[in-house]
Amino acid sequence: MGTANGEQPAGASSDKLRHVESMSQLPSGAGKISGINALVLGESLAAEEHDLIFPSHEFSSNALVSSPKQYREMYERSIKDPAGFWSEIAETFYWKEKWNASEVCSENLDVTKGPVQISWFKGGKTNICYNAVDRNIEAGNGDKIAMYWEGNEIGQDGKLTYSELLEKVCQLANYLKSVGVGKGDAVVIYLPMLLELPIAMLACARIGAVHSVVFAGFSADSLAQRIVDCKPKLVLTCNAVKRGVKPIFLKDIVDAALVESEKNGVSVGICLTYENQSAMKREDTKWQAERDVWWQDVVSKFPTKCDVEWVDAEDPLFLLYTSGSTGKPKGVLHTSGGYMVYTATTFKYAFDYKPADVYWCTADCGWITGHSYVAYGPLLNGATVLVFEGTPNYPDSGRCWDIVDKYNVTIFYTAPTLVRSLMRDGTEYVTRYSRKSLRVLGSVGEPINPSAWRWFYNVVGDSRCPISDTWWQTETGGFMITPLPGAWPQKPGSATFPFFGVQPVIVDEKGQEIEGECSGYLCIKKSWPGAFRTLYGDHERYETTYFKPFAGYYFTGDGCSRDKDGYHWLTGRVDDVINVSGHRIGTAEVESALVSHPQCAEAAVVGVEHEVKGQGIYAFVTLVDGVPYSEELRKSLITTVRNQIGAFAAPDKIHWAPGLPKTRSGKIMRRILRKIAARQLDELGDTSTLAEPGVVDQLIALSDC
Repeated sequence: MGTANGEQPAGASSDKLRHVESMSQLPSGAGKISGINALVLGESLAAEEHDLIFPSHEFSSNALVSSPKQYREMYERSIKDPAGFWSEIAETFYWKEKWNASEVCSENLDVTKGPVQISWFKGGKTNICYNAVDRNIEAGNGDKIAMYWEGNEIGQDGKLTYSELLEKVCQLANYLKSVGVGKGDAVVIYLPMLLELPIAMLACARIGAVHSVVFAGFSADSLAQRIVDCKPKLVLTCNAVKRGVKPIFLKDIVDAALVESEKNGVSVGICLTYENQSAMKREDTKWQAERDVWWQDVVSKFPTKCDVEWVDAEDPLFLLYTSGSTGKPKGVLHTSGGYMVYTATTFKYAFDYKPADVYWCTADCGWITGHSYVAYGPLLNGATVLVFEGTPNYPDSGRCWDIVDKYNVTIFYTAPTLVRSLMRDGTEYVTRYSRKSLRVLGSVGEPINPSAWRWFYNVVGDSRCPISDTWWQTETGGFMITPLPGAWPQKPGSATFPFFGVQPVIVDEKGQEIEGECSGYLCIKKSWPGAFRTLYGDHERYETTYFKPFAGYYFTGDGCSRDKDGYHWLTGRVDDVINVSGHRIGTAEVESALVSHPQCAEAAVVGVEHEVKGQGIYAFVTLVDGVPYSEELRKSLITTVRNQIGAFAAPDKIHWAPGLPKTRSGKIMRRILRKIAARQLDELGDTSTLAEPGVVDQLIALSDC
């Protein structure tokens, strides 16, 4: 192993270091690379903290972007001429009417200069469903597999060609039209990872309806909140699903949510329910005849052709609710044209997509990853996508690799949580399978720590598959900072460099841009086509949350470091949102659930490092006077959160708190709570400004209770 310093060390092949000179000219202050071990994929194990891991010559020579020079040329053009760069890409899609050439992009990100607004391809008319499905059939790929489906149980599977997918989408679209759903109407989808979930999304898009997918792990209260906010014409669900051996009765959850939403003045007339026979029989499903309709009884009777509703590029495509620090979920609104162009382009380049690839993203369509990189981005490229209903450790921790071998998966995109969980279970579950089909790996949802990155690379990828460690958000629509797998060497744990058209900047607390090697707040300068346009019904909150902290920039809410070589390292949330297994959960949301318990007087929630989930939820709870601490009460508090939000939001630790550290103005000092939770007691800092400094010692004394 040689040192990558721009000169050829003794014994190193010139090929091994072929990119080093040109790396010094990458954007974002990338300097000369020095003092880093150089590896070539397939030749050596990644072991050192500062490994620089190069793609193999064979991979690079066949990659869509094969060198730093090619990337730099494309990136510089995307920044200097965004209208020309993105127009050329947009023209590869079908538009019923072309956008105004003079208005490819219009934006104001500076709150001091008026309302924040972003638009792309104004005046253009298109349809994302047509481009994702019909266009592929017209190109002669009607018989190509669009989607494989792998069920919860081994042996349960299915598949749809692009032609079959179109027929299913059209039948559901025609049903939706028959019950009065039209352009601009909201439809809530509460489904597990059956093929009917992406079919439902595409059917809504086909007729111009706005889908709002709610992860089928959210509680009735959380679902009701979203129904009340977007007032859908109908709800799509299924009677039940099995996750591993555990049945989850989704229809019961929907029933409870519809009762709750009706109390809040929103009545939904139809609940279209798919009969998931492997989880629950029809006759065992609770039913309201005047409202509930069996999917299988009606949808199949409709025609397999459905006219496309051509929509403006800026018409809404979907709403997706994400956790906010105020406790009320935010309805992130994405529009049709820019989102379509951006998700398709990011998918193509970040995974180095080739037509023969079989692509599997383990994310649920209830999250943005399932929207952009299960339902839309891959299909817009004519890809074959795998949809998995089950859990990655059922019936054992080898399930993922069994699936990879069964379908010859070539691109595998998952969360660091899953990587850490499988890493803990041992390499034997991985190595008993071939995995020879894999050529690109991907990571999403949170920063991946270097040790998990190396395990993923060395064990899962046999030290030959580059890892696209992507950074992006629900709000961004698609990848923002990501490796392009054939273009430059990777560092374990770094998201590396910005995607085309993205201008990341790191600012200090005063909003001043910091150059070179630094740490600070990650912001984005200028808009990009996939950016969200507003928070549904609350543009003021949109501006306040994302654009007021640093005028003229989109504030990501994340911390970021840039090293001397210009590589970006995401350091996590800087606001009160916890990232658990890639799911963003507002601390206020969990706190309000805890305080709703009759014996809880006050609660403060912080994130704490978790070996498997990335971050865990650590709750400090003050009880009502006179109520004793007990294990039963601890369990009851956790159950309350599970019921109100969902199992994924359940606190990992309840820490009894006689009082909370507060300033004299009543503000809870979460910085101190984070240090106590992380057992960093020598870093508590000055506590003299607290209203009751003695409370800190009490909390420390109760740490192990």
